[in-house]
Amino acid sequence: QVQPVESGGGLVQAGGSLRLSCAASGRNYAMGWFRQAPGKAREVVAAISWGGGTTYYADSMKGRFTISRDNAKNTVYLQMNSRKPEDTDVYSCAARRIIASTKSHEYDYWGQGTPVTVSS
Repeated sequence: QVQPVESGGGLVQAGGSLRLSCAASGRNYAMGWFRQAPGKAREVVAAISWGGGTTYYADSMKGRFTISRDNAKNTVYLQMNSRKPEDTDVYSCAARRIIASTKSHEYDYWGQGTPVTVSS
């Protein structure tokens, strides 16, 4: 059992950067970042394996977003650069066992989400 807790959301100007954090106790969990707009389906942003050696990104995120983790701090990060207004959403982190996945239904534990607004 693990309860991810996101932080770091807020307002950022278009073209700017923001780093989200996800604190999640426990070991051997792969983590994913997802985002969701009201009335829209959740979509993957990025995912990372427990060991950090494998990462995945949605095509629209490649080159702009970076997922990383510090297991000693039980924290996963999402560095978001070159922010665009369409990046405005609620961002959630989720946990599953060891192997990263881009499929939201394969994750077992979810945080409450942190809203991110990108102004133009």
